[in-house]
Amino acid sequence: MSAGTLGGAALGAIAGGAVLLVAARVRTVRRPRLADRVLPYVRDLSTLSGPSSAGAAPPAGPLPPVIAAVFGPALRAAADAVERVLGGAASIQRRLDRAALDRTVHDFRVEQVLWGLGCFVVAALYGLVRGLQDSGSAAAALIVCLVAFVFGVLARDSWLTGQVRERERRIVAEFPAIAELLALAVAAGESPVAALDRVVRRSDGALSGELARVLAEVRTGQPVAAAFDDLAVCTGLPLVARFAAGVAVAVERGTPLADVLHAQAADVREAGRRELIEVAARKEVLMMVPIVFLVMPTTVIFAFFPGVLGLHLGVS
Repeated sequence: MSAGTLGGAALGAIAGGAVLLVAARVRTVRRPRLADRVLPYVRDLSTLSGPSSAGAAPPAGPLPPVIAAVFGPALRAAADAVERVLGGAASIQRRLDRAALDRTVHDFRVEQVLWGLGCFVVAALYGLVRGLQDSGSAAAALIVCLVAFVFGVLARDSWLTGQVRERERRIVAEFPAIAELLALAVAAGESPVAALDRVVRRSDGALSGELARVLAEVRTGQPVAAAFDDLAVCTGLPLVARFAAGVAVAVERGTPLADVLHAQAADVREAGRRELIEVAARKEVLMMVPIVFLVMPTTVIFAFFPGVLGLHLGVS
């Protein structure tokens, strides 16, 4: 047997082994995982974006992995110190839930420390530039940096409150349409849970996401009344609490739900109109600013300029 024949046989064996390894790997990859086979029976599929969500990794913290590995212990210690000074972990967790932020209280404290460090660095750079131009007191610059750190920590807390208010505003804006859709589905003969499933699959938004979570809890065995009570507590809005109570009573006692939902949607729309009128009444003076300083001077100029120009031409 020649050397060329032996080389060809060796190359063929290597290629065959490579093909077998690739085929085995493809078979292993295509095999459905346990989570993919069990998840459709224990969770609501409407809350998932696709099959890959079943094995998705839990959300990471506020830091990249490399920075967390290097500066994580120091930031965690600073976050614990902020927690001991400020406290209010229950209030923070409640606001995180109402803002639909997938973070723990400790992650939020780390974000506060990062915001404070950012403001501290900005104040330190400003103090350094100021010191190069005019030598001053180092103690005053240090006090300014500490004040900037405290400002950054409190600014993150204030921004969380703003996030909660913005999400609640979106929920109130979406509520009339969601309630009307639920009322139409119930009036067409569907049960409240089936109507909820139909609306969740055909809508998108903050309130729709909350209802999707309620639907998932109901399908995993939690009572409907308890699931809607959790919704009312999580959102913290009176209109959502009334909506949850109405749906829970309708499911438990079989009372008509369509009329209740129509009435709640009408009440929310009327409340929105009243709020708009009240806001316009409070800002009446601000609404007059463009008229007084922009529209009226322009009108006066256009009215008197031709006459003034005619007088100048007549005199000349």
